[in-house]
Amino acid sequence: MPSKDSAHVTSGTLLNPAIKAWESYLYDKGSSPYTVKAFTSDVRLLTKFFPPDKSIGAVTTNDLNRFFEWMEKERDVPCSPKTLARRITAVKSFYRWLTQYGVLVVDPAEKVVQHSVISPLPQVLTEEEVNEVLVAADRHRRAENPDARPFALIHLLLITGIKKSECLGIRLNHIDLNAPNGPQVFIRYPSPANRYKERKLLLTEDWLLPYREYIAQYQPADQLFPWSPRNLEYVLEDIGMEAGLGKHLSFDMCRWTCALRDFRSGLEAEQIRIKLGISKIQWREIGMKLRQLSEQTK
Repeated sequence: MPSKDSAHVTSGTLLNPAIKAWESYLYDKGSSPYTVKAFTSDVRLLTKFFPPDKSIGAVTTNDLNRFFEWMEKERDVPCSPKTLARRITAVKSFYRWLTQYGVLVVDPAEKVVQHSVISPLPQVLTEEEVNEVLVAADRHRRAENPDARPFALIHLLLITGIKKSECLGIRLNHIDLNAPNGPQVFIRYPSPANRYKERKLLLTEDWLLPYREYIAQYQPADQLFPWSPRNLEYVLEDIGMEAGLGKHLSFDMCRWTCALRDFRSGLEAEQIRIKLGISKIQWREIGMKLRQLSEQTK
């Protein structure tokens, strides 16, 4: 049965109104704003290549292959392999929708070859290295002039897997130590477009004492870590060197290490995806990398 969005679309419909109907369909089925914006922007590039009077039913597989060749080699704006792969996925999704609901009998995008581009596996910490990093950070807590900031920062990253921008966005009132399910931090975004990424993440009891020590020492007024991104990166780098790591300790490394530890602990894939605040499309690549990392770093 046709969806309400595809009901008024026919094979003779021009590309722009058909894409608009698909956009409404994606929102109605609960796709994230990020996914909808990215996919529809990619598909609208078809209107830059085809004549204005080109209908969706007049587009052939050869037309689409020529479009992607133009996209990759001839368009003024360079198109990276990863971007090309995403745009092919978007066009395939658009035409699959048109075929699924009977607007088109034959899917011209079905035989377009997908270009799969996977970036290299990220570096992660082994369990031994995690312990070495935490021990190095803990030494600062117990020094003659104690400093709990390195431990509070690094342990938070390894517990939650949050990104650098999310860490910098944490305010003191985003941390609830008395939540019914245990202490937690609310990851929030100022822009409504990113509200789907907002989530509440559990904190561990062994983080609370260093956190309280840090608050007493630095007395932040609003932002949890009121320093520049580069300043906090230096904190991570210094602890990594003190721990004797042969790798560069970073926000991204802590994020991937957290995800891998959750994956190995048996946490369900959907729970890891939600914890990381990523879309289902992003999870396809990240989930695959976590499986590969789990095998390679046993």
